[in-house]
Amino acid sequence: MTTTWAPVPAGSGFGLENLPYGVFRPADGSPRVGVRVGDHVLDLAAALGDPVFAAPSLNGFLARGRGEWQRVRAEIVGLLTDPASAAAGTAALHPLADVALQLPFAVADYVDFYASEHHATNLGRMFRPDSAALLPNWRHLPVGYHGRAGTVVVSGTPVVRPSGQRKAPSDEDPVFGPSVRLDIEAELGFVVGAGSDPGKPLGTSDFADHVFGVCLVNDWSARDIQAWEYVPLGPFLGKSFATSVSPWIVPLEALEAARIATPPQEPEPLPHLRDAEDWGLDIGLTVDLNGEPVSRPPYAQMYWSPAQMVAHMTSNGAPLRTGDLFASGTISGPGRDQRGSLIELTWNGAEPLRLADGSERTFLADGDLVTIRASAPASGGGRIDLGEVTGRIAPAPA
Repeated sequence: MTTTWAPVPAGSGFGLENLPYGVFRPADGSPRVGVRVGDHVLDLAAALGDPVFAAPSLNGFLARGRGEWQRVRAEIVGLLTDPASAAAGTAALHPLADVALQLPFAVADYVDFYASEHHATNLGRMFRPDSAALLPNWRHLPVGYHGRAGTVVVSGTPVVRPSGQRKAPSDEDPVFGPSVRLDIEAELGFVVGAGSDPGKPLGTSDFADHVFGVCLVNDWSARDIQAWEYVPLGPFLGKSFATSVSPWIVPLEALEAARIATPPQEPEPLPHLRDAEDWGLDIGLTVDLNGEPVSRPPYAQMYWSPAQMVAHMTSNGAPLRTGDLFASGTISGPGRDQRGSLIELTWNGAEPLRLADGSERTFLADGDLVTIRASAPASGGGRIDLGEVTGRIAPAPA
């Protein structure tokens, strides 16, 4: 295995096979682009001499396209493995503890999908117990909705409990107030680098030419607000108050060893949605609530691949733009301990979670801290780390 002069601890998931990109602010400077190497950040503007990295977002670099992404990655690996570069490279390293991590890219559009068969089936069984769990369109296309790009926030940003209209089945009229059924959704996000032309649909084979990498996503959801508003046009205020993303964008090149086929798709998708390149991903997630693991969702179980999501998003001629973010939807597996949302883990509140401190949760309480972590197989063995996305619930404004 290739070695580096950089101080990468043994067993780190942030070695040469990973090299995720982010934006950091040193104590004595302005925000700029770097890559994570072990427990340090390499300042790319200083290390490579390219002004595109002396910027508060990745967007300028993302827009350069796949050929440039590959060239720069090779240059970074060369720098980190060349003993002659050690002195200059070390001067461009910042300890993580000394920097503040920022939102890594300026979000253009945000789309959220509903790609887990297990999640969709669980919710169908809860809310349509006398009907088929999956609606007729679900196996024919990746269902999704358009979200609010302006409410995407970086990991660690407090999540203020949203207020809105809600109406319980037993209520005669709706009321307005803070959500009492605040939930999480453990998801994987995909960051678009190179845009596409309006009116030109993309195929599944175009995926890697346009999508730069992945991040972790928590699509916070106010289930009571959502339940009252979503018929007939879908999620709106119950979803748009905050979506948290991890600060590190892992390039697709780092995930080659994680690529797998999706689960069998029946009926076979229409020709424009057939994914012949196997863009399923073997990524394992862990959801912690107040430091206690409560779920381990497996991304390998996701029915629709991100390549199929891109093909569907652009099939009507809608273009991709640099900085677009699209997320997978809640990741859930067949086991109870693999469900990626509290509404599933507690079966809509009927089966509360009991935590190690003796407390119970059906949905989130003020002060709760949610952390989602993930890792994937590395090409040389071992695993790479996708980092984490965290958020603590703050009370609704008085």
